[in-house]
Amino acid sequence: MLMRTGTDVRYPVGRFNFKDPYHAEDRPLLLAQLAAAPVNLRAAVAGLSDSQLDTTYRPGGWTVRQVVHHLADAQANWYIRAKLAVTEELPVTKPYAEQLWAELADARSAPVEFSLQMFEGVTLRWCQFFHSLAAPEWSRAYTNPEWGKLTVEDTLRGMAWHSRHHTAHITELRDRMRW
Repeated sequence: MLMRTGTDVRYPVGRFNFKDPYHAEDRPLLLAQLAAAPVNLRAAVAGLSDSQLDTTYRPGGWTVRQVVHHLADAQANWYIRAKLAVTEELPVTKPYAEQLWAELADARSAPVEFSLQMFEGVTLRWCQFFHSLAAPEWSRAYTNPEWGKLTVEDTLRGMAWHSRHHTAHITELRDRMRW
């Protein structure tokens, strides 16, 4: 479980790889990290001005606003993948062009509150879904052209990291900028 703060601003909580070793006893920690993600994200952007929201977290990176909208988009897409895995036999899920989504007008200019609410709602549903799963359902799988074959457990691992990863982009920017 990568928890350290890195020196690479692209990976402030370390890199994630679906092939990294995993232990089922990590599930409660991952569920807690996912459940805490909306509160942590909201705290990370609290009090930021529009100018600050429109600041990139690193040269060539997304703005804080785009990161928040990306998290909502990603949460929704990955939630659907996990639910498909539990309700269908090895479904093929569709990737989405997250870089292009981040360049759309809504991601570049919409108030972050819209995505904070969306992120919170999807995360609450996701936590309820995860807590309802029977043991065999954690190994249900889906395929994705971008990621290959993944299980519901992999999805939890990835999204717990993903939420911490992007929230850390914002909190570390705030620290560097002394906001």
